[in-house]
Amino acid sequence: MCEALREELAEIVSYELEDPRLAAVTVTAVEVTGDLRSAEVRVRCEDAQREAEALEALEHARHFVRRELASRIRLWRMPELHFASDRCGRGANRVDQLLERIEKERKKARKAV
Repeated sequence: MCEALREELAEIVSYELEDPRLAAVTVTAVEVTGDLRSAEVRVRCEDAQREAEALEALEHARHFVRRELASRIRLWRMPELHFASDRCGRGANRVDQLLERIEKERKKARKAV
């Protein structure tokens, strides 16, 4: 269910919301409580400086997004949405960058030998 919510939320944020603050936002994960009362939506913003603005825009559109979800996915109860930054995603990007740098340095070292 969490994956279905994530896919629909990603589509709504990408295609239904016309707020320019959400242009570089990606929905990375959704965690729903067992009683379906609340869902934490993890998002990643490509521009770290604009992250607060993006979260503010999502909070502003929260009720619209919840209504859209309810029309697309039939659940006994549509959870309240709470948006949060995906700090793990940003860390993973940093790890990927570091691994790429290490690989480039290894290639240079092999060529020098």
